Amino acid sequence: MFGGSMVALVTPFKENGEIDFKVLEDLIEFHIREKTDGIVPCGCTGEAATLKHEEQKKVIEFVVNKVNKRIPVIAGAGSNSTTEALGLAAFAKKAGADAALLITPYYNKPTPQGQYLHYKKIADEVGVPVILYNVPGRTGTNMLPETIARLSKIKNIVAIKEANPSLDQVSRIISLCDITVLSGNDSVTLPILCVGGKGVISVAANVVPRKIHDLVQNFQDGKIQEAQKIHLELFPLFEALFYETNPIPVKESLALMGKIQPNLRMPLCRMGDANKERLVKVLKDLGLV
Repeated sequence: MFGGSMVALVTPFKENGEIDFKVLEDLIEFHIREKTDGIVPCGCTGEAATLKHEEQKKVIEFVVNKVNKRIPVIAGAGSNSTTEALGLAAFAKKAGADAALLITPYYNKPTPQGQYLHYKKIADEVGVPVILYNVPGRTGTNMLPETIARLSKIKNIVAIKEANPSLDQVSRIISLCDITVLSGNDSVTLPILCVGGKGVISVAANVVPRKIHDLVQNFQDGKIQEAQKIHLELFPLFEALFYETNPIPVKESLALMGKIQPNLRMPLCRMGDANKERLVKVLKDLGLV
């Protein structure tokens, strides 16, 4: 169930800061038309850090209902508080999400044993399929392959979004245990597929969903050169979407494409002029604007 190109979906906001559910519905339909293989609302790209819990629940429920089982929905439900993550994961299950994406607890920086206990408690008590999310650049801590291997023995921990760009780490995870590995960085999706990964939870899929789907599908079909061609074509975009903190560039891109308003919640702010100019060039080169 969990593979291919899954989009780390942005959360569109109106100018007054409220969630724009009409635009959110349009984005969902856009992704389904463009062959996105799964939708991940309320992750880092979805600005979960500045959503109130009630807003987060509304977005999860809205996405689940609008998708209506056409493709999997993996609800962002993580927190640095085990109790809060437990509650969000339980809601995701109740709302009908196919899985919960749970970021490694941040700020507290738990030990490997603390990480293990955090995930085990949620998996055991909620029973929803769990996708681990390791993103050291945001959390300040790395989840070790040995910890992931321990967690993989828990029945409903089914996958990991690995956003540590180290291929050594990915290779060690795959060698130690039988768990689905999903790339958390577009720029290394193809290399991760080469060592046994099954797909990506993608920022770039917000902008070029069909291309990211085709990259993964071509690889899975044995069309390695075609996958490589797409990877190299999109590599400037992969870089451009991180000229500034994600999701600033991807929201700017979607705004330039006429799909959303470029509104963010503070402390995030609009993209700087110099970086926007660089971003526009990349988008123009790809024929997106």
